[in-house]
Amino acid sequence: MASIKFYLQSTKSPAGIYVRLRDGKAIDAKAKTKYSINPSDWSAKKGQPKKNDADPKSLSNKLKDLDADLLKHYTNSIGKELINSEWLKRFIHPAPKELQITEKLLEYFDYYVKCKGNELSGSSIKKLNVVKSLISRFEGETKTEYFIKNIDLNFKLRFEAYCVKHKYAPNTIARAIIFIKSICFHARANGILTNFQLDNIKVKYNKADKVYLTLDEIKQIEKKKLVADYLINTRDWLLISCETGQRVSDFLRFTKDKIVVENEKNFIEFTQQKTGKLMKIPLSKKVLAILKKRKGDFPQVISDQKYNDYVKEVCQLAGLTQKIKGSLKNPETNRKETGVFEKWELVSSHIGRRSFATNNYGRIPTSILKYITGHSTEKMFLEYIGKTQTETAMQAAEYF
Repeated sequence: MASIKFYLQSTKSPAGIYVRLRDGKAIDAKAKTKYSINPSDWSAKKGQPKKNDADPKSLSNKLKDLDADLLKHYTNSIGKELINSEWLKRFIHPAPKELQITEKLLEYFDYYVKCKGNELSGSSIKKLNVVKSLISRFEGETKTEYFIKNIDLNFKLRFEAYCVKHKYAPNTIARAIIFIKSICFHARANGILTNFQLDNIKVKYNKADKVYLTLDEIKQIEKKKLVADYLINTRDWLLISCETGQRVSDFLRFTKDKIVVENEKNFIEFTQQKTGKLMKIPLSKKVLAILKKRKGDFPQVISDQKYNDYVKEVCQLAGLTQKIKGSLKNPETNRKETGVFEKWELVSSHIGRRSFATNNYGRIPTSILKYITGHSTEKMFLEYIGKTQTETAMQAAEYF
């Protein structure tokens, strides 16, 4: 008769719990379970936790369930499979099932990510999961499971009403619907039936306030006397970002070994983390002056989060206290809310990139600016700095 015993192989905490299945001399299989415990809480004699908790979620009850399931699996496998330690490992740690194409909206998100593979960046996958979670909550409240074919104008209205009820920002709702449409278009390309109204689902973005530092404000920050080293270090990074137009994920990784000199001009070469593009951009006199002050080195490396916190402090000390309209994340709801705030409160690690693009628009050809910022099209660049087609046309008219 088969016997099952749980045991530990380590005296260090946490120690993995192992299982051994024996049946006479023919069967002796061992494998590590997915559970662990502090050895001081384990009874070696009984082969179970000392504390026998009645809670069904307790470790002792999970092991009892595993014992019963394993015995059942063993009985069903006799004469059909080779029973050994590999067989036991496959039972405890089964291989993930192959993801199949599905007509369900929520499940299709996973299939979409699988199909896209390395085409999607980590940030894109994160955004998709945020939208997926939102849809899951929406389905839960409406007690409706949506299929790809259900995404029509009525779905849009119901989804928008749910989001408004739960105080999601208009642009957040619009982005979620755009993601849902992208999922449905991908499903259509894979032979899944979509609703005839899908192409008619439209969204409208509210023009967001584009916060940036003016040239005068940058000078104000540059001239401010700072005492603390971490603030001086942060200011230098801020000035570098205002001169190079790069994302925080890129400029905080600048090092002197990435600098190249060609025709007596200094450039920095790097690969953008978000896009994977190989970049080579010129270094301005202001950046070179910062490097000279630091004996050829860039400022001390800090984390993205610390930079995001410190740069607000730098701008506050520099006197950027004027009240302006903008959006800040409410820590209680974790969602952005529009209001009027002092400008330094709205400053983030992104401010240098947008300041570079905005301050140089009209001074440097847009084709060169979008190359430096990494925007794929001029339309994306203009949206980034908040320029409408009308504003651009009026600016062009000044040359005639």
